[in-house]
Amino acid sequence: MGISKLLANPLDWADAPVIYDIDAVQEKIPQRHEMALLHGVLNHDPEKHFAVGFHDARETDFWVRGHIPGRPLMPGVVMVEAAAQLSAFVSAWITPQEGGRLFGFAGLENVRFRGQVLPGDRMILMASAVRVRPSLAQFATQAFVGEKLVFQGTVIGASI
Repeated sequence: MGISKLLANPLDWADAPVIYDIDAVQEKIPQRHEMALLHGVLNHDPEKHFAVGFHDARETDFWVRGHIPGRPLMPGVVMVEAAAQLSAFVSAWITPQEGGRLFGFAGLENVRFRGQVLPGDRMILMASAVRVRPSLAQFATQAFVGEKLVFQGTVIGASI
C-alpha cells in the first residue's frame, strides 16, 4: 500500500498552535525521556483518525553526537519512530488500550526517505489511519521539514 499523495499541506501547520503538548501526548502514549519523540500535536481529527504532530530536532538530541559527527543527520529509524508515536497517539483515541496494553510496532511498508532532518529543524509529522481493527492498525505517515517531504511509509501497529 503506497502513499501516492500528500496527507495534508505541511505549510498549513507551520505556525499552528500546539493543541496537545508533550505532557498531554504522554497521557496517551508511554514513551519517555530520550525516546519521547512526539513533542506535540498541532491537529487531531478523531472522526477521520488523522493527526499532525511535530518533533523539534535539537543539538542535544541523543543521536546528534554520534550520527555522522560534524554533519549530524536524524537517523531514518528515529523518523520512523516519531511517526509511529503519532500513529499510537491516533490509535489511542480509536481503540483505548486498557489493562497495561499498548500500541506497539508490528511492521512497516513502503518506507522511503526523501530528505534530511538536521538539528534546529521542526519535523512536521502526519498520520492517517488506513485500516483499523481492535488489535491491529495501519497508518499512512509522512514527515516534512518546511514543505519538503523527508519520510513516508505505512506504520503497522498491534495491541501488545
